[in-house]
Amino acid sequence: MNRSSERILTTHTGSLIRPPEIIEGMKARTLNQPYDRDALEDAITRGVRDVVRKQVDIGIDVPNDGEFARRGFTTYIHERLAGLAPRVLQPGDKNPLDQHGHQLERLAFPEFYERHDKVYRFMWMHPSVSMDEMQNVRGKSELFRLTGPIQYQGGALVEQDMQRLRAGLEGRPVADAFITAVTPTTERKDDGILDFYPNRQAYLYALADALHEEYAAITNAGFILQLDRPAQNPVLNLSADEVQREMELGIEIVNHALRGIPPERVRSHWCGGSGNRPHTQDIPLRAVVATMLKMNVQAYGFEAANPRHEHEVEIWEDVKLPDGKIIVPGLISQSTNVVEHPELVAWRIRNFARLVGKENIIAGVDCGFSQDWDLIRVHESIQWAKLQALVEGAALASAQLWGRGSVTAEREHRLEVAR
Repeated sequence: MNRSSERILTTHTGSLIRPPEIIEGMKARTLNQPYDRDALEDAITRGVRDVVRKQVDIGIDVPNDGEFARRGFTTYIHERLAGLAPRVLQPGDKNPLDQHGHQLERLAFPEFYERHDKVYRFMWMHPSVSMDEMQNVRGKSELFRLTGPIQYQGGALVEQDMQRLRAGLEGRPVADAFITAVTPTTERKDDGILDFYPNRQAYLYALADALHEEYAAITNAGFILQLDRPAQNPVLNLSADEVQREMELGIEIVNHALRGIPPERVRSHWCGGSGNRPHTQDIPLRAVVATMLKMNVQAYGFEAANPRHEHEVEIWEDVKLPDGKIIVPGLISQSTNVVEHPELVAWRIRNFARLVGKENIIAGVDCGFSQDWDLIRVHESIQWAKLQALVEGAALASAQLWGRGSVTAEREHRLEVAR
């Protein structure tokens, strides 16, 4: 992948807010209601073209398709793997997708979550889209059960993803373009594993073997592969040592899935959770950084704008970034509608540059703006204002780190606007 050799490059984490016509189709599909399949496919194709244009026009150097064709950043996967089928979370059931830390946070802030859970998914939904029918169906197509051995069947779908992104990129200069993919270790607490596999580890390796085909297709086509949330789902009731072993196993499995794929074609995203919530139980970066750096990828994305994580820039004082590696710190946050000032973004970039070197940084976002079709983190206008601030901040930092002569005339104009 391209490095920030002349200026700080910019990217984001993957999901962007979908247009209403895509959301309406996704809703009908999720609720098993009649819908025009061809109209939805056309809306996705147009939407990808438009969202790529918007990213490039703003100045994002490494764009993607916004994940517009997917129900969610992980919940699309049953469409690509034979042997998985959706199951529905029943009323009164606890959501098994909640991580241990998230459950502890719920116990600490019950009054907050009582209100939060009623509004957080839909509060920034397009006003033209009704979510009344979705109020009591969380878990539909989020949870899965095994119906047979896992096999990859997503070749045509990933090729469609790539064709749409290529069409959107045509005639638009970018440093790189990326496509996201779920990791085998981001399994969904699936039911029925032992009906087909001797243990959970064997199942995860089967997922790795299947997903390898998707990873290879993306990288062989010339795109950057982004792996989301690798090795970050510790099982409940484990000791600290057992959690560490679980994460080490996760890295081993992900590296198995990446076998034969050049690390310089892959980046990862480590997430503490994207919601506007307390985040008091997030896993500290210091606890995972050594494990993270064992993954066979070139670039590592992580949260750094979230106020529970911003101070973690300091760990790079004593953690050496391996030669040839890149970090993609989040410099703006999707969990608040406050738009970061470009000078704040530039300051954050300089803090990292001082510790790891400016050429080893790509400016990113803490997490996605709309991980699922029905989940929108900020108002759509704020999403684009934040990405604009990221670009302007990167231009400002570039002028400071390389000297004004290295910034293009367009970015010079953005610097003046930022001031």
